[in-house]
Amino acid sequence: MTVDGGGVPTDEGPRHTARERALELLYEAEMKRVGAAEVLASLRVAPDPFAVGLVEGVVAHEARIDELIARASVGWDLARMPVLDRSILRLATYELLAERDVPVAVVIDEAVELAKEYSTEDSGRFVNGVLSTVARQVRA
Repeated sequence: MTVDGGGVPTDEGPRHTARERALELLYEAEMKRVGAAEVLASLRVAPDPFAVGLVEGVVAHEARIDELIARASVGWDLARMPVLDRSILRLATYELLAERDVPVAVVIDEAVELAKEYSTEDSGRFVNGVLSTVARQVRA
């Protein structure tokens, strides 16, 4: 783990790559309108176990995850969010819930970086705000 210029720990190694892969799989499932488990089962080569665990965790806890995101994203209906933002938020919310060994700052920073890289210009701020609220609720 390294520290970025603002002093926030980052995880730019294999876990970052696994998070990117998990995001791709969640996005693919949503765009194809199939379950993420179906997307995983269709792969010829299994992704990194951490990526698989993230995807399976999002699937297993989707109702709770969506409830937390909906409460934290005041004025935004989950269905109206860009697919990438929604997928990033689900992924990071699961990580906040289940991956207690990963610091909150790392989870949020990774999600913000994914949003900046793959989604809209305003997505980084939006993801940061929603996840900060979720983190206060689940990691108090």
